[in-house]
Amino acid sequence: MTPLTVLFEDGEALVIDKPGGLPLDQPRAGGRSLEDRLEELCFGFQRVPFPVHRLDQDTSGCLLLARNPKALKRFSAAFENRQVEKRYLGIVAGALQEESGTIALSLSKISSAEKGWRMIAAKKGKEAVTHWRKVAEIGGNTLVEFRPETGRTHQIRIHALAGLGAPLLGDPIYGDGKGAPRTMLHAAGLTVTREGKPPIEAVAPLPADFRALGFSDG
Repeated sequence: MTPLTVLFEDGEALVIDKPGGLPLDQPRAGGRSLEDRLEELCFGFQRVPFPVHRLDQDTSGCLLLARNPKALKRFSAAFENRQVEKRYLGIVAGALQEESGTIALSLSKISSAEKGWRMIAAKKGKEAVTHWRKVAEIGGNTLVEFRPETGRTHQIRIHALAGLGAPLLGDPIYGDGKGAPRTMLHAAGLTVTREGKPPIEAVAPLPADFRALGFSDG
């Protein structure tokens, strides 16, 4: 089993480069999850670290873990109070006319017996804001940098579809699931400010499956 890559470490925090396809919690159908691997990340500490925020199973990249309950409480509050800078890279299935912009579409959760649950853009939903910038276009697909202000469930995935007019490549819920083995979204950068301490800063390199489609970190 490939060791988990640690991008940042100090006495109260770890940031790991979560592999795409690894769920945080034990799947109902069984199989490996990050939960099974937390002991690998103790590094001499008695407590196992605990994820502060969530990344979808398919999403790779920066995941912050707290190494004690007090740190977990403070970091959770930082996410809640928007004191965290998040930078994502996603491959959109299509070409974009504009170079950059801001998507402000409120989101609401719906569910049906046939399709399960998903998020939709809805005026009465919760506020969701994402800034985006086109990075490169190759083979009809576009690499986009996303900087979400809010942290709604599936925010970037539904904002790509409803705001940019094209879903993320490989997305089985908001797209057709084709073109890639997973939803092509990567948490490339994370910065968390801390009172009286230097900020937590981490950068996750572009994964191999992004590179296989011709894209690079530049």
